[in-house]
Amino acid sequence: MAYTNQDGHNYTVDDLVEIIAKLRSPGGCPWDAEQTHESIKKNLIEETYEVIEAINKADSEMLREELGDLLMQVVFHVRLESEKGGFGLDDVADTVCRKLIERHPHVFADTKVAGVDEVLANWDAIKRRSKGHDKRSDAMLGVPRELPALMRSAKIQQKAASAGFDWPDMRGLLEKLEEEIAELKEAAAAGDEAACREELGDILFSAVNVARFAGCEPEEALTSASDKFISRFTAMERLIQQKGLEMASMSLEQLDSFWDIAKSEKA
Repeated sequence: MAYTNQDGHNYTVDDLVEIIAKLRSPGGCPWDAEQTHESIKKNLIEETYEVIEAINKADSEMLREELGDLLMQVVFHVRLESEKGGFGLDDVADTVCRKLIERHPHVFADTKVAGVDEVLANWDAIKRRSKGHDKRSDAMLGVPRELPALMRSAKIQQKAASAGFDWPDMRGLLEKLEEEIAELKEAAAAGDEAACREELGDILFSAVNVARFAGCEPEEALTSASDKFISRFTAMERLIQQKGLEMASMSLEQLDSFWDIAKSEKA
């Protein structure tokens, strides 16, 4: 294999596998050679988020590049296993193919479905059966703790809702959120740090429930809120600088007045 890119030559997945193997082999790259699953696991997360960034930007070229980086991480982890005599890339593909075929009986077997809702219900039932989840709580325990906390809580709540344990309408959810806020106020007034942490967690969990019921992704909602805050803060800072003032020397009341102006400009 020629590693120097030439006109008319397109590398393939097989080439990527071979390149990773060479980097890991004696005489390859010292850094790559000493990596482990643990040492590079954060890279997998970073590359995943960069793929999401490309999707959000609707940037096809960026998406192509970032998917390549993500694929490289997959191939690297597979190489680490194959060096120990474990599974290879074909084994990974075999596993996911079997899973897809099993969980799409309406495509690969003779199961009939009326629509998307039945597809999702079948998927959930097959998944629970394949994982040996006899109880609904087993499915909740199967949600990885390593997920972002908002995402994990949303998934747990979805599994509870699929079992019929859900609020009938938004009103009850909002009342629950207000109840949790009141409990946080009590904990704060008592100066109880442990209770504050617990009640704040309850507030966030309840807020995620509201988001789920409203059909919003809590991660995306919070990201948008953060973007909005940055935008308004930037506008506030610009207004302050136009007045020849310094934020560090201003009172909170003065800053709030400029914040309100920036907020009205962005309304």
